[in-house]
This record gives sequence, C-alpha cells and structure tokens, in this order.
Amino acid sequence: MKSPGLRWTDIWKLAWRGLTRRRVRTLLTTLGITVAVASMVIFLSLGEGIRKVFVSQLGGIGPDVQVSLTPLSQGLALQPNLPQKTADDIQALAPELGIQTVTPVIMAVRGGLEVTQSVVLYGLPAAQGIAAVFPTTTAAQGRSLTPGDEGAGVAVAGAKAAQNLRLKVGSPLNLNRRNQVKVIGVLAPESGLVDNFIFIPLGTLQRSEGAAGRVSLVAVKLRNPRDARRVADVLSEKLDLEAGTQSDFLSFIDRALIISDAVRFGISLIALIVGGLAVANTVMMGVFERTREFGTLRAIGARPSFVRSLVLTESLLLSLVGGVGGVLLGLAGIAGVNLYTQQLAGIDAAALTPRLVLLALAISLLLGLLSGLLPARNAGRMSIVGALGRI
Repeated sequence: MKSPGLRWTDIWKLAWRGLTRRRVRTLLTTLGITVAVASMVIFLSLGEGIRKVFVSQLGGIGPDVQVSLTPLSQGLALQPNLPQKTADDIQALAPELGIQTVTPVIMAVRGGLEVTQSVVLYGLPAAQGIAAVFPTTTAAQGRSLTPGDEGAGVAVAGAKAAQNLRLKVGSPLNLNRRNQVKVIGVLAPESGLVDNFIFIPLGTLQRSEGAAGRVSLVAVKLRNPRDARRVADVLSEKLDLEAGTQSDFLSFIDRALIISDAVRFGISLIALIVGGLAVANTVMMGVFERTREFGTLRAIGARPSFVRSLVLTESLLLSLVGGVGGVLLGLAGIAGVNLYTQQLAGIDAAALTPRLVLLALAISLLLGLLSGLLPARNAGRMSIVGALGRI
C-alpha cells in the first residue's frame, strides 16, 4: 500500500494536534525553551548594543590619532606614564603631517559604592578648551573652560555625570581628600561617552594625581581625518610610541566583544541544552503514548519516513514556538536593560539586531532537529504488529 497523499501543511497540522493533546506538558516545555532562548538573546544583545554605541558615538568625536605608551591590545590603561613633552615633539611634526591640534590629556576614574557615582575625570589644557578634542560640546549651564582657568580648581561636568552626582553650577567636587574643585559649567547632552566625563584643567588634575609633567595620552586632531592611518604610522616610527586611530580603537573593542560574546553564549548554551533535553523528553513521551496510533498509520499504508517526518515536525514546531517566544521575551528584557543603562549612563547598552533574531531562531530550529532525531528514529522503526498489540 502507498503512503497517504498528505502535503507538508497536513503534516504540520497533525503535528500541532499531537502537541496540543498534552497541553500542560507542551506548555511547560515551550516555556523552558522560551526562557533559554531569551537568556541567550539578552546576553548577546549586550555585545550588539555596545558595538552600536561605540560606532555611532565614537565615529564623530574624540581624537583622530591617540598617542600613548601602551598599545590598545594591553587594555585601556589610564595611568599618567607618558612625558608631557611628547606633545611638543608631536607639535614639531605638525606642518609635515597636517596636524591641526595637539592636546595632552590626563585621565582618571573615580568610583563609588554605587555604579552611578563612578565618573571619568578628563584633564586637558584650559587654553585649548574642551572643543580641542570634542568640538561639538556646548555648555547648557554656566560656561566651558577658558584660558584663564589653567591650574584653577574648576570643572565642567558632562550632562549624565552632573545628573548622577547631583552637580550644578557652583557645586563642589572632591577629587581626593586634599583637592576640591568647583563646577563652573554643565554640558548639554552630547553622547553616552562624553556625558559621563568631568573636564578639568590639565594642571589641576596633574596636581591632584601627583603626576606633574606626565599625561595619559596625547590627542591629535588632523586637518584631513582620512590621513589618520598614515600619520599614526609616522608618529609610531619617529617617536617610538604607540599611536592608534579611531578605527584601531573600534577594532580593539570589536575583538574584545567577540570574546565576551563567546563567553556569554557558552553560559546560555547550558540553558539551551536543558531546553533541548526537555523537548526530546516531551516528544519521546508523545511517541510512547501514541504507539497504537503510529501502528494504525503504518497499517493503512504510511511509510516509516512519514512517521519519522511527523515526529520530527512536532519537535521542530515545539522549538520554533519556543524560539519565537524567546525572542519576544528577550525583547522585553532588552527594554528593561536599556531603561537601566539610560538612567545610568545615557546609552542603550543592549540591542536586538536582525542577525541576533536569525541566530536565535536558527538555534531554536537546530535544537528541535537534534532533539527530535532519536524519537523520530524510534517511531519509524516500530513494527506494525508490535505497535497494534500495545495496550
């Protein structure tokens, strides 16, 4: 006898009916997959979101070339270990390299018991002003740094730093136990990075850090930013220092995020494996409970391949529904993460990108395929007599 002339749509309908016979068990299994996929989506969305933040917010701000003692591959060290006279050495090369401005910078991180109390102190020459490195910044309250502020105990706070530390014009800010500055201005919201900086005259922050004559890096702005790679190579060769471009920094961030993504995916994989075992158990139980049904199908002409396809479709359908649910639940989780990071730093730290959605659904289907192989194999190998004789 020939197998029933059923289309794939009919197989999907039969598979859906098979799953809905045990609704509670199917629901619990689906929820397990949903939570597993959602955790993966949320974890990996952090890497996607941070990539978007750095690409969108670093592309148009900051120095074209950054000169320091340590390469980016060794981390973003903020130690003031670079002689300040390096800025003079770079300035001497300005005419031949098309350098517009050379800005010595000292950076320090101030942390608190709460994450919201952590800020980056960014010291640069008051004579050059904040616009030397971040040209689009404007003061929303008070004023920005002026040449007369060099060495004075003043500071200009980024919008998010001012909000988190409750700073306003005239507020005191303790740099350490011995040094205090007064806020003379608050910047308008600019970007998630700049908004968390507090700008201080170079000499003032050097005195506070005990780093006279030393800086963390030298920021270089070019007349033609497209020459950044060539200029960085020349500076590295002539000064025997590390010179990196914005592209180098973004590449470093991307490599670091790839490693971070692998770690987060490994953590999520544990939950995915548990979800896959739950799918396999549900489908296997369904095969056992419907042995006589499959025997009847075989008796009326269904081939073993048809029975295997039916069982495998049930597994795929179960995983697909869980995968879609996981993406939707992950989207809700991402919204919660971004709500927190917006309040914390003014950025969306998580993002649900099309490739992340496709990855989640692909893994869900792969999970269903692998989980359904053994039950489908067992169902296809049933003998008609043995199946019909099962009580």
